[in-house]
Amino acid sequence: MLPITLTALFGLTLLIGSGFSVATPPARAAVSPGVDDFTKSTQTGPLRIAIIGMSHGHVEGLLWRALKQDDIQIVGVYEPDPALFDRHAKKYSLNVDLYYDNLDRMLDVVKPEAASVMTSIKDHRMAVEACAPRGVHMLVEKPLAFSNDDAQAMAELARKHRILLLTNFETSWYASVREARRLVDSGELAPIRRLVFRHGHKGPREIGCAPEFVSWLTDPEQNGGGAVVDFGCYGAVLATWMMNGERPTRVTATATTLKPDQYPHVDDDATIVLTYPTATAVIQASWAWTHDNKEMDVFAERGSIHTGKWDEISLRKPDAPAKRVKPPAKPAALGDEWTYLREVVRGKTPIDPLLSLDTNLIVAEILDTARAQIAAQSAVQGKAADSR
Repeated sequence: MLPITLTALFGLTLLIGSGFSVATPPARAAVSPGVDDFTKSTQTGPLRIAIIGMSHGHVEGLLWRALKQDDIQIVGVYEPDPALFDRHAKKYSLNVDLYYDNLDRMLDVVKPEAASVMTSIKDHRMAVEACAPRGVHMLVEKPLAFSNDDAQAMAELARKHRILLLTNFETSWYASVREARRLVDSGELAPIRRLVFRHGHKGPREIGCAPEFVSWLTDPEQNGGGAVVDFGCYGAVLATWMMNGERPTRVTATATTLKPDQYPHVDDDATIVLTYPTATAVIQASWAWTHDNKEMDVFAERGSIHTGKWDEISLRKPDAPAKRVKPPAKPAALGDEWTYLREVVRGKTPIDPLLSLDTNLIVAEILDTARAQIAAQSAVQGKAADSR
């Protein structure tokens, strides 16, 4: 686990003691595996994909894609709740023969090329335990895992059985963040000194997420937290990527619940600060923004970059106004998650670091450390309140 400190309400800096392992991490993460480090699919034609779970709201993006285009073939759906399957089947014209209430049986019968995991974060490990021994490549919705322990166990299975275990973030498909990284790598705007991330929205209930989605998203036993997990993971993955896989030397975090009537069991507003030897990253994750927010600011010695959703990017040189620019088109393989998944499992495109296991294992470490610190802070505050 990464080194952590806790700044309590009284302005004291406390070192977390028993129960936490403090170690000096390596400066760089391992290089992501290349296209030859997993067993490539030899199939052709549409991507034969199985869906594991339907309680994640993002499942509708896959269902819509499969309905409208012929590059994806849904070969099976595992969902414990038949009523939930029926609702989606009616909306997206799914054949009832695709439905299974037993995951192992579905995988054995339909033998998918890849699986999309649309369960609670807690169930990601269960899905990997079923898919990996069967050689089924996987794309899970962010973040990779419920905990760092789960992430490590999942990684061990993926490596043992030579499958791809990828993590999907909406921002991975933004041309804006790709151009920001290119500008830094080129030296045009470098070196990085500060990164600021703002991710989130008004809140899952406020934006109308389905009840089955909200149910586990606001359950700490299924999601691991609230906004700190749901949107803190975006900043964690982008910071790790922008810093070339470097682990932070320190993680500090705070969280609160601004709307306890809506989210009594989890945080809805969190800040995580990542300290690196040469830079600082500030992650602002919230279910209390006034609008949908997926922004990154990169401050370098030679200027700054602001990225918004999809193609929105602007540059600012020192003492000059910001200038909007048009990012270059992405490679075809990075068009969207389903195009990319088809290409990468067949060995036709490299493993992208933003989705890679190595990067997302660091994200799991960051989130675990942040949540441990928030929990410790809550304990200190609770003791202070009890002593009054």
